[in-house]
Amino acid sequence: MIRLFDDDIKTQDRQSSKGNQLKFELDNIWYKADYLGYEGLSEYVISKLLSFSSLNADEYVDYELEQIEYNGTVYNGCKSRDFANEWQLITLERLFKQVYGYGLNKIVYSISDHSSRLETMVKEVTRTTGIKDFGIYMCKMLTIDALFLNEDRHTHNIAVMTNGKKQYRLAPIFDNGAALMSDTTMDFPLGRDCLDLISHVRSKTFTDDFYEQISIAEKLYGINISFSFTYNDVKHIIDAADQYPLEIRQRVLDTVMEMRRRYEYLFK
Repeated sequence: MIRLFDDDIKTQDRQSSKGNQLKFELDNIWYKADYLGYEGLSEYVISKLLSFSSLNADEYVDYELEQIEYNGTVYNGCKSRDFANEWQLITLERLFKQVYGYGLNKIVYSISDHSSRLETMVKEVTRTTGIKDFGIYMCKMLTIDALFLNEDRHTHNIAVMTNGKKQYRLAPIFDNGAALMSDTTMDFPLGRDCLDLISHVRSKTFTDDFYEQISIAEKLYGINISFSFTYNDVKHIIDAADQYPLEIRQRVLDTVMEMRRRYEYLFK
């Protein structure tokens, strides 16, 4: 358990449509407290399962579980090392407002065709940053979002790295706390049938349908990520998170395995 204070709180522009959870930074470690359910468990499980993917270790943020004491209350949550070093993380929304005076979200949603939304976003980010293969990066991210049901991916939590000298590079994939139906307060209450809840999860990036979104990305940029985790791998990871109730851990296990079945073609 870590005790954190007001001086450790960090507010950033990585907003959520459901509000902002408490975030802290201390000694180059970032901490996030659970806000609507089990966001920390979601971050932890997904990062561990990404180690069973074709991604390199530096392509995603690795999270560990942590209990956080703040202002007399103990929260479950997660922690990760600061990966920025001398660079700075800047969200696409903030970047475009700085460079052009308006956000990328405004550009994307002025386009009615869903495929054109993604294609335009990739072209605009490439033109602005000079980063190559941004389309492949987005395809990987959208595939992860679909497989793990991340319902809160938007231009405030898609980011690049900058060194302040108009040089940019890709950021590791981060912010999967809204995945795996972690919101038990509003949208996905405990006690409901897992399969029924899965049918109600919607994406928010370019369309509200995960299948359509991943199909668009793969048609434009190909299949760029594969996975190899098994039931035993998932269970081992989730069993270690025993600060969370069994009911939550079982739902996460059931959700991951159901989505693995639905996206079987991604597994080798």
